[in-house]
Amino acid sequence: MSQPDRPYFQLEQARQVAKAFAKHRVEYMFIGKGGAIILGYPAATQDVDLFPKKSRENGQNIVEALRELEFELDDSLVRNIINGVDFVQLKTGPFDLDLVFAPDGIESFEAATKRMIVVDNFPVANIRDIIASKRASGREKDAVDLPLLEDFREELEKSMQREPKSAVEIAMELTSSRDDPQGE
Repeated sequence: MSQPDRPYFQLEQARQVAKAFAKHRVEYMFIGKGGAIILGYPAATQDVDLFPKKSRENGQNIVEALRELEFELDDSLVRNIINGVDFVQLKTGPFDLDLVFAPDGIESFEAATKRMIVVDNFPVANIRDIIASKRASGREKDAVDLPLLEDFREELEKSMQREPKSAVEIAMELTSSRDDPQGE
């Protein structure tokens, strides 16, 4: 549980992570409720959840990036990160961060990468993977979120299926609606 004075997840934290992780060539994606928030889910969470690729090189890159972000890492944490221990919780930096090298419900990093979405330079797990992970965790707090996340998924997937309109099409629709306010 986060300390009471710790900030809730903010997009600025995600930006800081993305910048440092890009600089140090870390392979990862946002997961959990933070990942859903980046996709537009209207909620709050207390930490940043990341699904990094499990490899020694990636682990070393993560350590470098976290140090740049001013996380204090003792020898045990460094070892756990480099070795890709399934779950590494960090409360020794400017915000809480969880590294989940083996999230429940997601078969592999490689498979999740194929479904990953990039939103404003944030690599984010597909909403279906986020939901699968929460469902597989068996945690009560995740079970409470599942119906809302499923509703959000439906709306997100509908919005992603629509073809984006050009500026000309939008202007034409606006002009038409002004010319014919009754829709006749």
